[in-house]
Amino acid sequence: MSVRLVKAPISIVFSEASLDDEDFQREFQQLNESDENPINKWLKQAKARGDTSDTDPVILNLVVELHRKIDALEQFLKNEVPKRISLTSKAEIESIGFEHFKLSNDLLNEGSIYYGRVEMPVHPKRDVAIFFKAVDKSLAHIVKTHERDEKEWGSYLTARERVLIRESKESKE
Repeated sequence: MSVRLVKAPISIVFSEASLDDEDFQREFQQLNESDENPINKWLKQAKARGDTSDTDPVILNLVVELHRKIDALEQFLKNEVPKRISLTSKAEIESIGFEHFKLSNDLLNEGSIYYGRVEMPVHPKRDVAIFFKAVDKSLAHIVKTHERDEKEWGSYLTARERVLIRESKESKE
């Protein structure tokens, strides 16, 4: 099987899905719903009413992101930690494709289904929940993720390709 992968330095925590599938499914849904915090709900409603048509979208996004940062600071000061399921393994991802990724070590059991969280190095930083199937001991095929996360994954992959192409061109000069 030929899979096109691009080097990408990101991390993943994961567990075999059969260990606690119900809780993994619940967290998977909660991570998607966490995008529906009060500020996002307000923004969607304001956009739907047309209240944001005269607003610069960049400034609006910056204000929303500042609100999220203040919320995160408030959580930190109150020592509130987002509740996440404890997963059994942590690994470095060496490369990614649109539907695949490769771990830097052989940690997977071929054919097994896993649940994992990837901390995406994008703005704003957040965990991406995925279910994946081990193709071999280090190669995984993503079988389930949220639509928004899939788009973010693809954007990150494209950005990594651009960086690598730029680096390749610079090294030839």
